Amino acid sequence: MPGGYMGKILIVDLTREVFTEEMPGEKMYREFIGGYGLGSKIIFDRQPAGADPLGPENIFGFGTGPLTGIPGFFGSRFTVMGKSPLTGGWGDTNSGGIFGPYLKHSGFDAVFFKGVASGPVYLLIDDGTVTIKNADHLWGKDTTETEEILRSEHGDEIAISAVGPAGEQQSLISCIMHQGHAAARSGLGAVMGAKKLKAVVVKGSKVVPVPDKKKVNDLRKTCVEKIMENSMVKSLKTFGTSCDNVWSALSGDSPVKNWNGVGSIDFPNPEAISGEKILEKVEKTEKCWTCPIGCGAVMKAGKEYKYKEGAHRPEYESCAAFGPNCLNDNLESIIHSNDICDRYGLDTISTGAGIAFAIDCYENGILTTADTDGLELTWGNHQSIVALTEKIARREGLGALLADGVKRAAEKIGKGSEKFAVHAGGQELAMHDPRLAPDWLAAYYCDSTPGRHTQGSLGGLEMGREEFTFEGQGLPPMDKYIYNDKGFFNAMANNTLHMLHSSGICLFIYNALPGDMLPNLISAVTGWEFDYGEMLNTGERIGNVRQAFNAREGLTPGAVTICPRAIGEPPLKEGPNAGITVDVDMIRTEFYKAKEWDIETGKPSIAKLESLGLDDIAQAIWP
Repeated sequence: MPGGYMGKILIVDLTREVFTEEMPGEKMYREFIGGYGLGSKIIFDRQPAGADPLGPENIFGFGTGPLTGIPGFFGSRFTVMGKSPLTGGWGDTNSGGIFGPYLKHSGFDAVFFKGVASGPVYLLIDDGTVTIKNADHLWGKDTTETEEILRSEHGDEIAISAVGPAGEQQSLISCIMHQGHAAARSGLGAVMGAKKLKAVVVKGSKVVPVPDKKKVNDLRKTCVEKIMENSMVKSLKTFGTSCDNVWSALSGDSPVKNWNGVGSIDFPNPEAISGEKILEKVEKTEKCWTCPIGCGAVMKAGKEYKYKEGAHRPEYESCAAFGPNCLNDNLESIIHSNDICDRYGLDTISTGAGIAFAIDCYENGILTTADTDGLELTWGNHQSIVALTEKIARREGLGALLADGVKRAAEKIGKGSEKFAVHAGGQELAMHDPRLAPDWLAAYYCDSTPGRHTQGSLGGLEMGREEFTFEGQGLPPMDKYIYNDKGFFNAMANNTLHMLHSSGICLFIYNALPGDMLPNLISAVTGWEFDYGEMLNTGERIGNVRQAFNAREGLTPGAVTICPRAIGEPPLKEGPNAGITVDVDMIRTEFYKAKEWDIETGKPSIAKLESLGLDDIAQAIWP
């Protein structure tokens, strides 16, 4: 086996309460790296087309990469994957913290679940010993309570990923929480809840092997020097991702007033939710496992809103979703709403977007107080925003509709409400406006997991990078509003991100390093001669498996729609994005052409699949 891997994965059958260990082998690891790369191939091969995302046939997994769990290194990330109940296609999400390294140290690179338990259970992996344990006493507990109980039973040297009541109730915007870190997108908390799997608990003392410890340590020292020189890193260390809250609100980056407003006009006091204001309420900072940055923090106890000490600092996406998108500048209400989502296990992007949608419907007379249990859902009404967050978390009243996302809520409410439902393919858009940076649409509209801000475009890779490169060369100057001849660059960024997420490295770490450093890190840890070309080729292979999964599910490109107002139809009349309508069809056409995916069916071409060694997948989707 190469370094960087434990060499084993775990398959758990919850229906039969049995598990098996498998050894994927070096070829499988090298071709799919880890994380959702390895997971996408395993799930594609074993799961039948048309499986119910909330049924026993849906295979659901946690995966790590070769950089995860190397002592003193940068790998803290893990991915969660399975068929998304929110979009009906491939779903994945990633998270930091300590769970990924602890899973590796317990002896496994990944764990996959199939079937449905007969009652609430949790999985315990203790230094390679696997036990399915009863979770009746945990069912109904929030994620913080769950972690406290499990620590009292198994000690402090454990890592826990768990669902809260939202996942138990199979809310389609529910997520998986790990000690304040969220694996938030794709609605995979509902999958875990449907399987009656409350938590996965891991602990272990095993060491991830590397072929040359000195080489790894020397490379780490070189990388840390470069990381700490990066201007974005300096901001992240102090403010976390909230460092750009004010700039984003005023520049046209943050969506405002449910994507229909202008920051400088409709949200005139963004300084109220600035990184500096949030810092005043920080109790202490936190960092993921062995991370040199440390962009996390926990908060002091609230005053106006009585959240407890230890609530986690809201990330930029959460601040934007509950802030400018709802015209809410009450900082404590944003921290409290974020804490509610963390405890109940909800995606803050989708929750905030759902509340902005509901406010828009209320302001336009589609919803009344009879529909909202008396809540006055007016713009900026922070008391109502917090109250509706709680209703979504508990699936009460209007919250029961919003807990399944804005697409389904609009379908049930009707009355023209669909024009206020901002999503792509069923998933709420992230908090970066493509009218300001159109390349976001290569992720929001073209990637196999729509609506995502860390997936699939130059926009996703340029966050924090002072000089973006391909193969060590800077990108040529490009007008962001000229859409032709950019598919190649967005496709390359897409391939890079698949490799990045599957490797276990953090996007912020990657963005602070030279563009060709990732293959050097992979080479040092595994012992392979792994160059930039193989990195892109591997990322492309992973992306094609994800896309083939969607094609086999019958998800054609035409079935993925995006809310017109998010692309400037009609265009805004004022502000930085005034007069902008993004040519979304051109962006998708260019992207699909560069990817060699069929624009009608979404299927990767046979030639492309075969060139990537995916002959079996070509046969599966091209009968």
